Amino acid sequence: MKPIPAFFSALAVWLAALPAALAAQDVSDQVTTFTLDNGMEVVVVEDHRAPVVQQMVWYRAGAADEAPGVSGVAHFLEHLLFKATDTLEAGELSATVAANGGSDNAFTSYDYTAYYQQVAADRLGLMMEMEADRMKNIRLTETDIATERDVILEERNMRIENSTGALFSEQLSAAQYLNHPYGIPVIGWRHEMAELDMDAVMDFYELYYSPNNAILVVTGDVTADEVRTLAEETYGKIPANPELTERSRPQEPPQTAPRRLVFEDPRVAQPTLRRSYLAPERDPGDQRTAAALDLLSEVLGGGQTSYLNERLQFEEKSVVYAGSFYSGTSLDDTTFNLVVVPVPDVTLEEAEASLDAAIAQFMEDGVDPEHLERIKAQKRAAQIYERDSVDSVGNRYGRALASGLTVEDIQAWPGLVQEITADEVMEAARMVFRPETSVTGYLTRPQTPGETEQTEQEVTQ
Repeated sequence: MKPIPAFFSALAVWLAALPAALAAQDVSDQVTTFTLDNGMEVVVVEDHRAPVVQQMVWYRAGAADEAPGVSGVAHFLEHLLFKATDTLEAGELSATVAANGGSDNAFTSYDYTAYYQQVAADRLGLMMEMEADRMKNIRLTETDIATERDVILEERNMRIENSTGALFSEQLSAAQYLNHPYGIPVIGWRHEMAELDMDAVMDFYELYYSPNNAILVVTGDVTADEVRTLAEETYGKIPANPELTERSRPQEPPQTAPRRLVFEDPRVAQPTLRRSYLAPERDPGDQRTAAALDLLSEVLGGGQTSYLNERLQFEEKSVVYAGSFYSGTSLDDTTFNLVVVPVPDVTLEEAEASLDAAIAQFMEDGVDPEHLERIKAQKRAAQIYERDSVDSVGNRYGRALASGLTVEDIQAWPGLVQEITADEVMEAARMVFRPETSVTGYLTRPQTPGETEQTEQEVTQ
């Protein structure tokens, strides 16, 4: 045997020590929280390495909080908040951000709507003035409604109607959630979007866009005292909305039978199998199961070295891709998802049988402890690198807080993930992989008579 070169020997030692080195890193954030007199929550995460700051205002109102019949209104309102206010012309807010060397945007999800600006630290006060202005002083015209309604309908055309995968995903969600609004697309159903009007927009705006329904998250080169002073001078002047009540949504009845669907579209280039299972979300003070599910998704389908890819892609060579996905940051029950894309000569039925066999074998084999430790090390590294981005940090806090978690939950999460054992991951797998809570979907091209005859000829030859 040839001696190992010194470089590779040193590299092996470094890799072996990586998990311990990462564990020793301090990834705690310098966080200050307080609440304004009008009920607005404020979170400040200080990072003084660069003179940059990001302000994010998160409203505890998203697509899942819409009234029946007006799906898409939360996202529609997000667009409209870039129109005129009492003091700003339409588009002036974004133009002012750009003129000050910054960037801004907004996004809508099921559990929240968020608006943000990233600028030089000394421009934070100006950003707060403008954001506080549009919290209550938006001034819309019927022309604004008509014009922007066309914009969101075109957005749906581009993102949904022109994507077989997106249309497929909509149907899967609708099949998984029969009663909960998570089964309705965030952008809305097209026939309801086309009818959105001023009344629907203003009803949502006047109820939910209030300081006592908002979370201000400021990250970057700023102190908590500076933020408190600026927040009191801007947001603090807006009165709370006494009409606002605690969030209440329709909940799912127990799912007692597996559901299946086939979505056919002639534009499908690559047939795909997807399966989702109902799964618990992260709850305040009770995140351990969610942490185990987070690790399970990485173990099963989190990359080329994952269990499903090793077995299905490299050993059986029956798929070109296999993956699993889970995100526990939601207000209500979420889903654990599996996806496989078979090679051209493997049918979706065969791919499903291979997936089922692989999951069954995994339940017997259990988690490879070394693989689990590598995943934990990768997650620890990602948490460390994330601190270099004021945007990533702000999003981590905002998404969690707007979904019902606390600052203590957010700060406990990284350590909790590191504590999870292989046995807990397997316990989570047994809990989530229940056929009666699943939806299995096939995305495929419609089979023409000619294709059927050709298949039959090939079988009989």
